[in-house]
Amino acid sequence: MLKRLILPLLVCLSIIAALISGCGSSADKTAGPNESKSYKIGVVLDISGKSSSLGIPERNTVEMMIDDINKNGGINGTELEVIMLDTKSNETEAALAAKKLIQQNVLAIIGASTSGSTMAMVESAENAGVPLISCAASINIVEPLEERRWVFKTAQSDSLVAAKIVEYLKANGMTKVAFMSVNSAYGDSGRVEFEKAAAASGIEIVVQEKFEQEDTMMTSQLTNIKKNDPQAVIAWAIPPAASSLTANYRQMAVNAPLIHSHGIGNQTFIDLAGEAADGVIFPIGKLLVADILAETDAQKSVLTGYAEQYEAKYGPPNPFGGYAWDAVQLAVNAIEKAGPDREKIRTELENTKNFAGVTGIFNMSPEDHNGLAESDLVLVEIKNGKWQLVE
Repeated sequence: MLKRLILPLLVCLSIIAALISGCGSSADKTAGPNESKSYKIGVVLDISGKSSSLGIPERNTVEMMIDDINKNGGINGTELEVIMLDTKSNETEAALAAKKLIQQNVLAIIGASTSGSTMAMVESAENAGVPLISCAASINIVEPLEERRWVFKTAQSDSLVAAKIVEYLKANGMTKVAFMSVNSAYGDSGRVEFEKAAAASGIEIVVQEKFEQEDTMMTSQLTNIKKNDPQAVIAWAIPPAASSLTANYRQMAVNAPLIHSHGIGNQTFIDLAGEAADGVIFPIGKLLVADILAETDAQKSVLTGYAEQYEAKYGPPNPFGGYAWDAVQLAVNAIEKAGPDREKIRTELENTKNFAGVTGIFNMSPEDHNGLAESDLVLVEIKNGKWQLVE
């Protein structure tokens, strides 16, 4: 009789224990980011491969910043944990990295280094409701806004860069130009934005040419450009292709100024192009000429502080590292105010006002997820292998 009573009792206890255990397991699987003992963010950068000249300074900057943040108490006393992944300059890798980070309940994702890699991550970030702060340039990263609610970026949009170049062309009476671009999301977006800006200002693009990021010889494209005799040539690319183009340009003695986009704003461009880089003009943020800015400049202390810290550890800084500095700082500022809540972090990012970063003064809004202006750009010329401000 006792055995008959004990057996059902044991069965009931086993069922109750299993239910309790199952509830605990379910809670672990569905635990939100706010249940972590650290604030966890993901970082996806083009650290290796053809875009590594962008990703390496960004990686260095992130590591330097996270170390400093945690040494100084983290965010509101909570450690900041970073999971960093390398896209290998491959868009598929970038898409997989974003999905992996989302599965790990990160509060936000920073990256990627290039427009193509970032675009590969956008859909996952939007679908999962995870703030994504890109370090890349294409305006398509943050527009159309109704499809980019969770996406922000720190690099100046190609639309601003195109407007700055057109302003320079008009000031110098250049109305007939050629346009060359790398066959990538960055190059394609730059071409579209430059076409818009040129058309609005009465500047004629007499010839357009494309090349691949891996190309080292652009002689056929340059032959066609030279035949059309433009007053200036606009190039939209990043190293190493941008450097190869510049070297070819000088070898073929094209008789027109060469104006690049902000994709060449790092020492790698000069190192690869050598003396051919001299005379190149391009729009960029103020970091490269920070030492000659007025003390009253709102960015001066940020720029010099970042430059000194980076150089002491890694060597000469460049704007690409600055894009990462801004992205990390924007994320940290938002988490400080919002806590571990993705929706609130997104709202704080969107309401960023008068934030003096390395790239410019950020003023974001529901209508603008970049928050920069043309005034955040300066024109720089390379002279004797050095960056010089164009007066």
